[in-house]
Amino acid sequence: MDKKWNNKKTDALAKAVLALRNKAEAKKFLRDLLTEPELIEFGNRWQAARMLSDKISYTTIRGKTGLSPRTIARISNWVKNGMGGYRLMINRLSLHHHTPSSSKKGLA
Repeated sequence: MDKKWNNKKTDALAKAVLALRNKAEAKKFLRDLLTEPELIEFGNRWQAARMLSDKISYTTIRGKTGLSPRTIARISNWVKNGMGGYRLMINRLSLHHHTPSSSKKGLA
């Protein structure tokens, strides 16, 4: 078994992820790919990464996610010094959630 993560198998997985068209498709694919505990764990890790980006304390993150301090520290290291994936998605998604208030005029 190939122990290096960057290989043809992970290339095929990344290609499959890129082919997903919406959140419903992503949720179906992830649920089939991962066990329920894995999916919950990854959701907790993603929440922790976002909370770390917002400078939330480890204690609060642990309370909200149930992750161990060691796992939170590892995620913190990846957010700061990883390959940039967490930072990329945190930044990209924050752009989509912060719409200028002027764009909401006339909708009330």
